[in-house]
Amino acid sequence: MTALGGNALLRENELGTIEEQERNATETVENLVFLIKEGYDLVITHGNGPQVGNILMRNDAGDQIYGIAPMPLDICVADSQGGIGYMIERMLRNVLTRHGIEKNIVTLVNMVVVDPNDPAFQNPTKRIGKVYSKAEAEKLSSEKGWLFKTSTKRSNGFRRVVPSPDPVDIVNKDLIENLVRAGNIVIAAGGGGIPVYYDEKQILRAVDAVIDKDMASSLLASQIGADELYILTDVPFIFKDFGKPTQEKLEFLDYADALKYFQLGTFGEGSMAPKIRACLNFVEKGGRKSVITEAKKLEDKSFGSKITLHYED
Repeated sequence: MTALGGNALLRENELGTIEEQERNATETVENLVFLIKEGYDLVITHGNGPQVGNILMRNDAGDQIYGIAPMPLDICVADSQGGIGYMIERMLRNVLTRHGIEKNIVTLVNMVVVDPNDPAFQNPTKRIGKVYSKAEAEKLSSEKGWLFKTSTKRSNGFRRVVPSPDPVDIVNKDLIENLVRAGNIVIAAGGGGIPVYYDEKQILRAVDAVIDKDMASSLLASQIGADELYILTDVPFIFKDFGKPTQEKLEFLDYADALKYFQLGTFGEGSMAPKIRACLNFVEKGGRKSVITEAKKLEDKSFGSKITLHYED
């Protein structure tokens, strides 16, 4: 299982043009060729933060300028899954062709089940969409029932916040497992998946929320019996106490040490902690190894820039 970070398509200081995103996607999936040549059966997940944010802003502009009925968050997440999955699939097909590799690749638009009683619904924290003025935020809160918190990007601005519940089940997990074990490359659970839940009549309902991509990737990896989980990000090393005098580079960790550091708050909650949590969950449920690294480091068999979590024999 390989989870691609947001920088797989859109990087800092870029405009987000299709040319930029296709170039970035090509550079990223080029690094996956090593795993394919090594005989790995591959499931690819990906982030969608910048892209779904842009979709929400287009929603907002269409509503305000042309009166086009805006789509709910679950549809926007589905849109981003399809668009990003298609882009990754097309770029990967082109890369494999250059390497003389024949593989079927399939992109799935994936629902992920959450618990409607998850405590996250009582404390929405995930900021999405554009930055609004206080007056705009108050108007939208009154009209749509949206919740807002101050923006981390602009001190006098406000952004909509939604819950980020934990994933509890991956819809179509059996299909994903069957496809990948048959030798196909599967792109699934993009952006953490489309959050849904079952009501008291077992009707599948959508919910305004976002799911952490790495947590969904970890759950999917466990449910399909993956041996290894690779979380690809934009930093070459993992540090404890990053930015502090006690900063220390970490390259190899067993499960016990990783859990100890995590519980001590060593990793930043807004950055590395969710990835560490996802790795711990995967290993705890039987995964052999989980690695956090840059995509370009995958072929470095010494794992010199990787953090590896495993149970001690």
